[in-house]
Amino acid sequence: MDKKELIKLSESILGAWNLQDVEKTVACYTPDLQYRDPNTRGIVNGADAMRRYLTKLFGVWEMHWSLREVFPFTEVQGGAFLWHATLKKPGSEKIAEVDGMDLVILEGTRIKRNEVYFDRAVLASLL
Repeated sequence: MDKKELIKLSESILGAWNLQDVEKTVACYTPDLQYRDPNTRGIVNGADAMRRYLTKLFGVWEMHWSLREVFPFTEVQGGAFLWHATLKKPGSEKIAEVDGMDLVILEGTRIKRNEVYFDRAVLASLL
């Protein structure tokens, strides 16, 4: 997959996350996915666990993700994705902005492994 295709795919995946639709987001991943971010306290394994995680996450945060840069891997299908996000609690006017990175391994056009990195301390102002 070339960089142009990877950008298009990543924008599509971020679009699913921005809808905060659990099923559309889970559909971006393989059934045997591995997902980790600073909030998961370990690896989320499989689509059912991801579904549970996203249901909880989408219930407590309103989020919007914007792609900044994409760096394709050379040895495996996937890449490093730099992004900017805005987050807020439902019903609140306070917004936090954060920049972060995802490391993603793909299987076809679906994510098999996803590791997310950002400074969770940014969220403290919203809690």
